[in-house]
Amino acid sequence: MLSIKWNRAKKGLITLATVMTVAAVVAGCGGDKAGTGAAPAPTPTETPAKGDANDVLVTYKDGGKVTRGEFDTFVNINTFFYKEYAQYKEDPAFKQDMMKQLVTFRVLSARADDKAKAEADTKTKQQVEQINMYLGMQEGGMDKQLKDANLNAKDIEQFIGRSMLAISALESKVSEQQVKDAYDKKLAADKNIYDIATVSHILVGTSDAATGKETRTKEEAMKRAKEVQDKLKAGGDFAALALEYSDDPGSKDKGGKYENVELSMWVPEFKKAAAELPINQISDPVETSYGYHIMRVESRKTKTYDEVKESLRSEAAETQVYDFVEKELPTLIETNTLPKPTPPPAAAPAPTAPAAPPAEAPKTEAPAAK
Repeated sequence: MLSIKWNRAKKGLITLATVMTVAAVVAGCGGDKAGTGAAPAPTPTETPAKGDANDVLVTYKDGGKVTRGEFDTFVNINTFFYKEYAQYKEDPAFKQDMMKQLVTFRVLSARADDKAKAEADTKTKQQVEQINMYLGMQEGGMDKQLKDANLNAKDIEQFIGRSMLAISALESKVSEQQVKDAYDKKLAADKNIYDIATVSHILVGTSDAATGKETRTKEEAMKRAKEVQDKLKAGGDFAALALEYSDDPGSKDKGGKYENVELSMWVPEFKKAAAELPINQISDPVETSYGYHIMRVESRKTKTYDEVKESLRSEAAETQVYDFVEKELPTLIETNTLPKPTPPPAAAPAPTAPAAPPAEAPKTEAPAAK
């Protein structure tokens, strides 16, 4: 999708986007995760012997505890949905992050009121149905998928339920005024923040998307873009011309069209044109870092407050998660027997400049022997 600046940190199951909100935020509190949300690449470490499933690994205030079996199941669920996590399973830093997530889910979900519980129950049923349907379409069906991951349907349902309950508990504490303030603040910073548009475009690129190698000079790309513009203004079929000319693999097979996309998802030059072009007018070439675009805005509207307030409420809840993990969670943990990450070696002291050698005494010629 060359013309769109998609900013998605995780590529897991779409149905888990909401479920994993708390998990993603907690992982983010752990520092740099090498761009994947997982712990840094593991350092060589001795793998501890597996103990009994009933061994208590962590205790926290008000009688809370996490057994080895519960922890292993939680890790298995995370690696089941995010396959890239598997390589980090024995890394101490990853284990500590998983423990933070597990305890966070438990503590926050325990604070849910009756309204939050009702909302979470409805959402859980919807999510579980979608996940079951997705897993059922995989090779071997749902049962095989879960068995291979050492999980069962109840494990998944419990995980989804507790996640949804934690999210609902947080969202229920966000006031309407907080949401309205967030709406106004975003609108003041960017007048188009809530705009969405359907845009057809044809990209004449200047470089290969995969390799970055130049495919055309700017002059060549501009000439070709003008050719496309002339054909469209003469009544040419947009979809047919997109298929013939466009270098955007994300849209050329769809008539060059992106439908009902938030303007904030696009690179600045494309966003500006999408916000300002008259509806159904063929644009002049619009230059971005990808090349030149011939655009036609087919519809544009601004989302209402009611349409965006739930997403704003979720964003406000994420801030509460950060505060909880950074400030409150450390005060709740009483014991933690999981292996601790090995601290990085202390940096070697910077070499100091050698002391200047003493000034050399002037040489004198030995007197000739008499």
